[in-house]
Amino acid sequence: MVERVAFRGRTPMQLVGLKDEEYLNMINSRERRSIKRKGLDYKNLIEKVEKHAKGNNTKPIRTHIREAVILPSWVGMTFEVYTGKEYKKIVINASMLGHRLGEFGFTTKRVIHSSPGIKATRGSKFLAVK
Repeated sequence: MVERVAFRGRTPMQLVGLKDEEYLNMINSRERRSIKRKGLDYKNLIEKVEKHAKGNNTKPIRTHIREAVILPSWVGMTFEVYTGKEYKKIVINASMLGHRLGEFGFTTKRVIHSSPGIKATRGSKFLAVK
């Protein structure tokens, strides 16, 4: 079975051709307000993405702006989003439209504890060993 990805009833190819005004009418009001009230950092990111698209670069775009709303013109691009410690690589696809970049670059990892050392009892695993 072939999975068909669509956003609000439109295919990814139709979404890439959308103008910003048409796309703004399709997303939630919270994301719409965020895009309209974009600050200087967000404007610089959009300019960087446009410049990157014109230059046909293959390098990912590095950013600290986790609250940036994913736009249709970003589909197929690769971003590296800062998690507080490192950059996580994110490839944008049509199912990510309307979400924020930070939702896909997790800031915490799963904690995996090791087992106690050799000849250790359950109670002694919490004591400091000299």
